[in-house]
Amino acid sequence: MTAFALPRPGRLLLALAPAPALAQVPLLPPQVLGALWLGGLLGGLALSLLLLAICHRWERRLLLVAAACFSWAGLLAMPSARDPMVLPLQVLLALSLLMLLLRQADLRHRGLDLLLLFPAAAALALAWALPETLGQRIQAGLPVMLGIEVLVVAALFLWRRWRLWLRLGLSDWLEVLQQVQHTVLPLLVATAVGGLLLHWERQRQLPLSVAVLLVLLAGGLLVSFARRREQAEQRLRHSEVQMHERIAELDRHHQQLSDQRLEQVTERERKRIAGDLHDDLGAKLLTIVHTSDNERISSLAREALEEMRLSVRGLTGRPVQLLDAIGDWRAEVVSRLAQSNIEADWVSLTEDVAHTLPARAYVQTTRIIRESISNVIKHSGATRCVVRCALADGDFQLVIQDNGKGVPTEKDGRLDRGHGMASMKSRAKQMQGQCLVESGPGWGTLIRLNIPL
Repeated sequence: MTAFALPRPGRLLLALAPAPALAQVPLLPPQVLGALWLGGLLGGLALSLLLLAICHRWERRLLLVAAACFSWAGLLAMPSARDPMVLPLQVLLALSLLMLLLRQADLRHRGLDLLLLFPAAAALALAWALPETLGQRIQAGLPVMLGIEVLVVAALFLWRRWRLWLRLGLSDWLEVLQQVQHTVLPLLVATAVGGLLLHWERQRQLPLSVAVLLVLLAGGLLVSFARRREQAEQRLRHSEVQMHERIAELDRHHQQLSDQRLEQVTERERKRIAGDLHDDLGAKLLTIVHTSDNERISSLAREALEEMRLSVRGLTGRPVQLLDAIGDWRAEVVSRLAQSNIEADWVSLTEDVAHTLPARAYVQTTRIIRESISNVIKHSGATRCVVRCALADGDFQLVIQDNGKGVPTEKDGRLDRGHGMASMKSRAKQMQGQCLVESGPGWGTLIRLNIPL
C-alpha cells in the first residue's frame, strides 16, 4: 500500500522559507492529495454522525455508518499495509457494514450481532497473542473471512430488498430515490469493501471510489435525518394545532352543556314560580274580585290579577305570535281609551306576518304600552290617541301619539321623568330596543318604540 503522509513543515515555516528552499520541497501526487482530502471529509462526517447518534439513540444506523467512515479514513491515513492498526480498522469496517446491512434488511437481532462480533474479536485477539508465524497467518486470513461475510450478507440484503420491491412496487420517484439511498449505496459500499478484503494482500493502494461512496452514503443519511426531523416537527405542529382545536371544541361543548343545564334549571324554577303565582295568588285575587263589595278594592284586585297573569305568561317562556300579541294590545288599548272617553285610532299591520315575540319581550312591550296609555289617560288631557304598528328593517315599530297638552319639561330642558318614562326606556333597553319620547306644548306627545324581531 502506498504511504499517504503529510509533510511535517507547517505553513508558517513554508511561508518564511526562501524561494530556493521551497523549490526543493517535493509536491504530493494528486491521488495522494485526493485521498487525504477524502479522509478528512470522512472523518468530519463520522464525527457528525457520531454526535447525532449519541443525541438520538434510536438512530443506530448513524453510529454504524460513522464507524465505517472512521475506519476507512483511518485506513487511508495508514503509512503501511503492515501497520498494527490496519487489522482492527478492517474488523471495524467489516462489522459496521455487516450490522448496517442486517438492519437495512430488517434482520435486527442481538444474537446475530453477537455471532458477528465474537469470532472477529477472538480472531483479532489471537492474531496479537499468538507467536509471530501463527499471528501473521491469522492476520492474513481474517480479512478474507470478513470479506466473505460481507459479500454473503450483501447478497442476503439484496434478496430481501428485491422481495420488498416486488411486494410494494415503486410508483413514485421519491420512493425510487429512497430505495437508491437505502439500498443501492449500502450495497455498492459493501460489495466494494468485500472485494477489497478478499484481495487485501494484493492491494498496492486503496481505491478512492469506496471513500466517495461512503461520503455519499453518510451525506445521504444526514440529509435523510434532517428531512425526517423537519417532517417530525411539522407533524408535531399539526398535532399541536389539532390539540388546541380539540381543546377549544371541548371548551365550547362544555360551555354549551353548562348553559343548557343552567337554562333547564332556570326554566324549571320559572315554571314552579309561575305555578305558585297562578294557583295561590291568582286564586286569592280572583276571590277578592268576585266577593268584594268595595268597587275600588275590586278594581285594584282585577288590575293586580291582570299583572299577575302577565308575569306568569312571561315566566312560562312560551313565545307569542306577533299578530296575536297585536290583537291583545289593541283590545286592551281601545277598551281603556273608550272608558276614558278618548277616541282611539288603531292602525295595524297591512300584511300577515309569521314573526313571534319571546315571552319576556311580549311582557315588557305590554307594560310599556300600558304605561303609555296610562299617561295619556291621566296626564295628557287628550281627546284622541293614534296607535300605529309597522315592520321596518327587521324591527317591530309601535308609535303612540296623542293630541294632549304635552309633557312638561324640567329646568334643564329635559322631559319630566315622573311619568314612568325612565321605566319604559329601561324596559326597551332590556329587549335590545329603543324607546323615544317627543313632546311639545300644543301638539301632544309621541312615543316611538322599536323592538328587534
